[in-house]
Amino acid sequence: MKIEQIYTGCLAEAAYYIESNGEAAIIDPLREVSPYLKKAEQNNVKIKYIFETHFHADFVSGHIDLAEKSGATIVYGPTAKTNFETHIAKDGEQFKIGNITITALHTPGHTPESTTYLLKDENGKDYCIFSGDTLFIGDVGRPDLAQQGELTMEDMAATLYDSLHNKILTLADDVIVYPAHGAGSACGKNMSKETFDTLGHQKEVNYALKASSKEQFIKEVTDGILPPPQYFAKNAAMNKGGYESIDDVYEKGLVAFAPQAFEDKANQTNALILDTRDSQVFAKAFIPNAINIGLNGQFAPWVGALVPDLKQEILLVTEDGKAQEAITRLARVGYDNTIGYLEGGMEAWQSSGKEIDQIHSISAEEFETVLNTNDHVNALDVRKPGEYEAEHLEATLTRPLDYINDWTTEVNPNETYYIHCAGGYRSMIAASILKARGINNVIDIAGGYGAIKATNLKRTDFACPSKAMKV
Repeated sequence: MKIEQIYTGCLAEAAYYIESNGEAAIIDPLREVSPYLKKAEQNNVKIKYIFETHFHADFVSGHIDLAEKSGATIVYGPTAKTNFETHIAKDGEQFKIGNITITALHTPGHTPESTTYLLKDENGKDYCIFSGDTLFIGDVGRPDLAQQGELTMEDMAATLYDSLHNKILTLADDVIVYPAHGAGSACGKNMSKETFDTLGHQKEVNYALKASSKEQFIKEVTDGILPPPQYFAKNAAMNKGGYESIDDVYEKGLVAFAPQAFEDKANQTNALILDTRDSQVFAKAFIPNAINIGLNGQFAPWVGALVPDLKQEILLVTEDGKAQEAITRLARVGYDNTIGYLEGGMEAWQSSGKEIDQIHSISAEEFETVLNTNDHVNALDVRKPGEYEAEHLEATLTRPLDYINDWTTEVNPNETYYIHCAGGYRSMIAASILKARGINNVIDIAGGYGAIKATNLKRTDFACPSKAMKV
């Protein structure tokens, strides 16, 4: 028996490869399926099943492409309805992979069809569970994403409590918990950086599992949930209804344009120019109106949060050899309309004499001087509300990047704005968006709040209500 967790940090997502006696199963595969096919081919095994724990909202799964290319059967849990061929498992139904058995345990609560898969080893012993978004390490799945009819978030949380206590917590303490996500995912609020654990240890440390009653559980898991990113519902619909083949997405997107052709394509379409280079490299020279979301961070989730239309055409500016990676990561969250990339990157653009733009970036020490020598400074903190409330500069206003499409109307194009986040990744995204929207005087604070904390600027751990943006 072989179990391999395939963890993708930028999405905080875990897929699983399971193998026994010439047969394999994949659980919650990512959009690009070639790694699973290659692994099975190298090990000379046949992929028999593709198990989906639920209709994922934070990424587009690769189940359809993988089924077509491998001949494997897609399995969803009870109540699931799809627009493609699927085996809908009954609660308690068993599936054989070589010498091991996987049992479907219907565990609704995060979503109605959410299912946990219990793996019994060659000796028939309960070995591990693949818990999807039902049980995380340190947390449980948010209950607000798939409310149906008159069911409320609290109703779904109550259902989740029953699922956990009737189906999962009855298992032995030494059973290993393999969840679908880790820290950084928006599918929960308190996930650990660890990506697996024993069920017994989770009973001891997981706040949700330690709740003394159903009422306390409902209160704790529903408290403080931020609104889901706008792309979540759209990704769930794609997972349920089907999508374009990843091969077609590559064929359409891996088109190299020389600088003039790239400019012509941008002018002929409504394409978004998405620059995926490092933020400080981007700041020094970029194509006017380009948006910077770097591949070196949580690229796909930020595209999903900030670009409202999944069908938006995209032209890419990348480091050399990074175009396919960018297209793949966009497709993981449903952005399938990349229509090309800049051949030769910014070096080719500048060599051809094309116009460039820049964003001025200053050090935290320079920012300290600005604040100490000016009576009025527009300083924006684009971190999440919780980060701001925990600690912030007294001189800054909270303007979370997550909600930039809501607050840009407040920004005066005739004034100068100093922008920071935690480390510099998000502030450059915000600065580039403001630049593209006609706010020319934006200045990035390199190193973000991490660098600012080394200065003598006054900080507070109290979020002043008058400065907190209501969202």
